Amino acid sequence: MIDLSSLVYELDRQSTSPLFVQLSNAIRHRIVSGEIMPRLRLPPSRSLATDLDLSRSTITNAYEQLVAEGYIEGRRGSGFYSCPIGEIEFNPEPEGSHDPQLSGPPAESRKRLHPGSPDMRLFPYRQWAQCVSRVARLAPKALISTDDSFGNIQLRQSIARYLKDWRGLEASAEQILITAGSIDALEICVRTLADSGDYVGLENPGYQPLRNIVLNLGLRPFWLAAGEHGPEVPQIKLAEAVPKLTILTPSHQFPLGGAMSPLKRREFLQWAEQTDSWIIEDDYDSEFRYAGSPIQALAGFDTTDRTIYVGTFSKIFSEGLRLGFLVAPVSLLTEFSNTLSRFGVKAASASQAALSSFLDSGEFYRHLRRCRRIYAERRKFLISLLQQRLDDVISFEDHAAGMQLLARLPPGYDDQIIVKAASKQGVFVSALSSHYSKGDKQHGLLLGFCGFTEEEIESNISVIERIIREL
Repeated sequence: MIDLSSLVYELDRQSTSPLFVQLSNAIRHRIVSGEIMPRLRLPPSRSLATDLDLSRSTITNAYEQLVAEGYIEGRRGSGFYSCPIGEIEFNPEPEGSHDPQLSGPPAESRKRLHPGSPDMRLFPYRQWAQCVSRVARLAPKALISTDDSFGNIQLRQSIARYLKDWRGLEASAEQILITAGSIDALEICVRTLADSGDYVGLENPGYQPLRNIVLNLGLRPFWLAAGEHGPEVPQIKLAEAVPKLTILTPSHQFPLGGAMSPLKRREFLQWAEQTDSWIIEDDYDSEFRYAGSPIQALAGFDTTDRTIYVGTFSKIFSEGLRLGFLVAPVSLLTEFSNTLSRFGVKAASASQAALSSFLDSGEFYRHLRRCRRIYAERRKFLISLLQQRLDDVISFEDHAAGMQLLARLPPGYDDQIIVKAASKQGVFVSALSSHYSKGDKQHGLLLGFCGFTEEEIESNISVIERIIREL
């Protein structure tokens, strides 16, 4: 087993670069240069954490990054070992060279604690590049065009398999439409299913860009107050006040968190059937559930074909890859096709075939499992930190899901004031009150944790704590 204790002298604890990134860079350099020969065992994470005076999670994150890149491999019950690499890889990087895969954007350029942001420093760029290269060699036309307005058929088939395995949703590739992200998918749904002046059911509090889409299209919001088990079901009273469609986040309500109860799901499906209305299920971050089994999609319960399912890859790829999708009932396929003919296709074709390869190769699922484990650790750390620092001020419900945590504030605290003060110091949290469109507004802070290391979370929570204490 190789001794890596000397790495302590290469770590800059004042640097904006996370310690796990510095550590993985240093180990990778030793492997590439030949200093660490192939098939040598690396120190256990616990002992290396002690030697370097780092948290064990920092060591684990560094090792996992090198596993994703193929520089080391984990052997069950035996630890991590360096891997043989091709001769061309042994050329050391030029002095001052920079690996964007691990460093990502500098910390000061990212919106610190911004809710919903993934950590792109964890992304397996080399594996993604291999998928792009494979498509460029075997099917170069797929990089610039697709023959179907619904999107690349191979990607739609890959998504159908993903939905069956991960979301319990049976759908054919013909029912899947590739979009330029979830917002594009939601807009396509609204344009297809509602006419100017129609009511659209929206959760309150809810996702503000969705409210803007509804208003800009000349539609009328029908506000559904969020409850403990999900939003209220529209009451069938006056025909003109019945929403033509309702947009829900049943697996993880935004921004309050929590999943819709089975009873409430059945009530919404019964309402849709009785009123000849539609439900749009926005399943924006269902991959990130940290306890128990994944919650089946609402569309998976629907036996009457009244639900349109919307998914996105932005929580894995960030905004760098604007691809999402929707799953429409067979009865609506012609209507959706007409909408695309009228308003055009926004989804870029360049990445669709590569994403299909990424899914089919298993790399997507490996990356997703890894992110879920790391994000779970960061979420646990954030909860512990809030309990230590601000337990007398904030409260929260642990829904064990999502990419942000809602820290509720007691009466007398204005979340907008806190958010404004934090943004001046480079910390971009979101105010709960800004997501309300009607009625009494509750106050709280939406704190992102997925895109940030424990060190980054702690330093930014210190900013929030200082602001709150000075109020």
